[in-house]
Amino acid sequence: MFAKIGLGLLCGIVLGFVLQRGRFCVVSAYRDVILVKDNRMFIAVLIAIAVQSIGVYALAGLGLIQLTDVPFTWLGAIVGGFVFGWGIVLAGGCATGTWYRAGEGLLGSWIALFAYMLGTVATKSGVLKPAHDALTRHKGGDAFIYTTLGISPWVLILLFAALVSLIVWRHLRQPALVVPTLKPRKSGLAHLLFEKRWHPFVTALLVGIIAIAAWPMSEATGRMFGLGITTPSGNLLRYITTGDATYLDWAVFLVLGIALGSYIAAKGSGEFRWRLPDVKTIRHNFVGGLLMGFGASIAGGCTIGNGLVNTSLFTWQGWVATLFIIAGTWSATYVVIMRGRRKETAGAAPGQTAPLSM
Repeated sequence: MFAKIGLGLLCGIVLGFVLQRGRFCVVSAYRDVILVKDNRMFIAVLIAIAVQSIGVYALAGLGLIQLTDVPFTWLGAIVGGFVFGWGIVLAGGCATGTWYRAGEGLLGSWIALFAYMLGTVATKSGVLKPAHDALTRHKGGDAFIYTTLGISPWVLILLFAALVSLIVWRHLRQPALVVPTLKPRKSGLAHLLFEKRWHPFVTALLVGIIAIAAWPMSEATGRMFGLGITTPSGNLLRYITTGDATYLDWAVFLVLGIALGSYIAAKGSGEFRWRLPDVKTIRHNFVGGLLMGFGASIAGGCTIGNGLVNTSLFTWQGWVATLFIIAGTWSATYVVIMRGRRKETAGAAPGQTAPLSM
């Protein structure tokens, strides 16, 4: 139990700190591509996938960790991924984004987080389990893409890493945006950790390294996987409602550590404060959280389990689910945010700017 608590919390605290300081959220990565035509965070996610892929397969090759098959439940990946994409837009954050924003004091994220846990438990073991079983019954053949292609995983790893490197190089060659900066109030390490703006690519590199370290840390407690958010979030609610300590595995302490690490980062940077959103946003947060829990449970993972970990393993489940998460995110961004702004702008008085709905 000490290893589960210590290693899980340690990994979670470091991850939560990095996520908060780097403002690393996958829903922003997907949404901002069409919402504000900004692809920096999307590229950052690709960096994190590439880094983790190299590290994880290197560890597996050295015999330090053991990789297991990830079943390809293709219908669940499609339906669950799309629903989850809608959920993260309504909730205002992905799975990890919701956890770290809760650590900043955003009460809307606490509401989304509770609904996310509730949706997960209801789908995996509650009233929605029949839907879960029906959508995850259909399985594909191979778990890994490289098995289907009959090639070494390192072929895909090196090709993907080369592609991401080219994208990063082309992006960095573009003229840098001039961002106004305030006079530093801190100096030395405190300035770097709590005040200086973190570049998305640097944050992604750190996230990738933490994701690699999560594998041996998790396997040391008997859990044969890396980062994961959905199942441990549901298990936390199960433990709270049943008192059954068997639900408290490494990953439960990981997600608790994310909130704690984010709180430490937010307090140190002066960004922590309790904030209560308006009624419309609260409604979106709750519904979005439920959709997140349902979608991630059906798809076999969230933007971390599928979008960061299973993609780095080059599993069919990870890539198919991620593509449909992106499709769901883009369609929800258009319907909920972009069309909503247009309606509000059309209804605003001349000379007034309609407020953001989310």
